[in-house]
Amino acid sequence: METNTSKVWVIIRILLGFIFLWAAVDKIFGLGFSTPPEEAWIAGVSPTFGYLKFATYGPFSGMMQAMAGNPVVDVLLVGGQLLVGLALILGIGVKVAGYSGALMMLLIYLSRFPGEFNPLIDEHIIYIVLLIALAQVEAGKVLGLGRMWSQTDIVQKYPILE
Repeated sequence: METNTSKVWVIIRILLGFIFLWAAVDKIFGLGFSTPPEEAWIAGVSPTFGYLKFATYGPFSGMMQAMAGNPVVDVLLVGGQLLVGLALILGIGVKVAGYSGALMMLLIYLSRFPGEFNPLIDEHIIYIVLLIALAQVEAGKVLGLGRMWSQTDIVQKYPILE
C-alpha cells in the first residue's frame, strides 16, 4: 500500500532523475539551454572543458582544471548523468544511482567551493542529502520498476544494485 510519504519520495526521485537526464541530453545535443548547439558534444566539443577550465575556483580548482576536456572525464560525467537520470526515473538501481549521483554532486560542489551565495550549503548539498535518502527508502518500488528489478538474479546476488 502506498503512503503519502512514499508518494513524496517518488516525486523527488522522478524530479531529480529528470534533472540528471536533462543535463546529459543538453550536453550531448546542445538544446540551447545550458549548452548552445555549437558547443554540443555531438558537435565535437568537450562537455567538461569550459566549465572545468574557466568556471571553477577555490582550493580544488587546480585539480578540476587539470581534468578539463579529458575524454574519460567527459564520458564519466555525461554517461553518469544519463544513467543516474534514467535509473531514478525508471526506479531501477536507485541505490547505486543515489550514491553515484551524490558523488557527482559532491565533486561539482567542490569545484566551486566555497559557494557564491553561501559558503557551506548550496543546492548541491541538498541534492546530495536527497540522493542518499533515496538510496535508503526503496523509492524505486513505488511507481517504478524497482520491485521487479529487485527480484532479478543479479540484484539478488549484488543488493547494492537495487
